Amino acid sequence: MPTDSERLDALEARLEFQDETIATLNDALVDQQAQLTHLSKQYELVIARLQSLAGHQFEDHEPPPHY
Repeated sequence: MPTDSERLDALEARLEFQDETIATLNDALVDQQAQLTHLSKQYELVIARLQSLAGHQFEDHEPPPHY
């Protein structure tokens, strides 16, 4: 049977591991949020550009005749 000191050491080791895991997961989450924000801005720019191009394309030309 483990002594109280051994049990305390095991608990402290588990707590340290959990703290490191939480810090690692938090860093990953912060990085992912930054990437998501960047990608969202790029997506908005692409949509705006496509809408701009689509508007110019149809303003200057008549639709093709249907046979």
